[in-house]
Amino acid sequence: MNIQEYFKRISYNKPLKDADLQTLTAIFQHHIQAIPFENLSMHCGETIELDLQSIYNKIVRKKRGGWCLESNYLLFWVLQELGYNICILGGNSYEPAERAYTTEMNHILMKVVIQGNSYIVDASFGGAYQMWQPLMLISGKDQPQVPGIFRFMEDNGTWYFEKVKRKHYISEQSDTSHFTDTPGLGNIRKIYRFTLEPRHINDFQALNTFLQESPDNILQKKSICSLQTTEGLLALVGWTFTEMKYNYTEDTDLVHITTLTDEEVEKTLKDKFNIVLENKLVP
Repeated sequence: MNIQEYFKRISYNKPLKDADLQTLTAIFQHHIQAIPFENLSMHCGETIELDLQSIYNKIVRKKRGGWCLESNYLLFWVLQELGYNICILGGNSYEPAERAYTTEMNHILMKVVIQGNSYIVDASFGGAYQMWQPLMLISGKDQPQVPGIFRFMEDNGTWYFEKVKRKHYISEQSDTSHFTDTPGLGNIRKIYRFTLEPRHINDFQALNTFLQESPDNILQKKSICSLQTTEGLLALVGWTFTEMKYNYTEDTDLVHITTLTDEEVEKTLKDKFNIVLENKLVP
């Protein structure tokens, strides 16, 4: 495993300075714009191994993406190699349909400390709730970024991560039959909660197995691939391809939705996400 090979994978070619916030932010942004959040392995009959060498080979050498357990773990290794003061944390994602957080830990994120300040680094939540740069761990402070306003709220040692939602303008050519937006929940979207208890990758091995075997979870029910762009994001869920441009007009994101055929799915993965699969995808 070679850090320069990783940098080539994410098209990062700046000189490496200290383990500072500027370098962290630059690497982070290259990572989220090069490495898709995707669970396609599960829908290609491939097993997802939660060890660094396997993840490295898949994401760096085979130019694939990965879900949070893979992509964030790879970034953890990179930042550790560069000398950052970093630890892994575990999160419980919010399920809008249930209006509740999951009881079991099902997300991996990281805390980085730079000059006494703590930052949350999460390169793999995917979709419209993906932060675009590290966020300072501070309760109740609005932290505006291109995707929207993020903030943390702390209560008795538990931290809650949320985003202020923007309006969506659906382009006229869109296939809106698949567009789902949950009205009535206000303009705050809860994302996940977490504590600052340091975790080890082994704490997630059971989760990695469970998500691949349990038929009830969203990752089994839907094939997902999303990638952040310089302007917004691309997302392929099943046969539905969504292109989003953030803040197209004041406080409104532009959304374009297309329904693809099986042949177009493969072509879109190659053209838009730079992914060529070894095995047949069943969307």
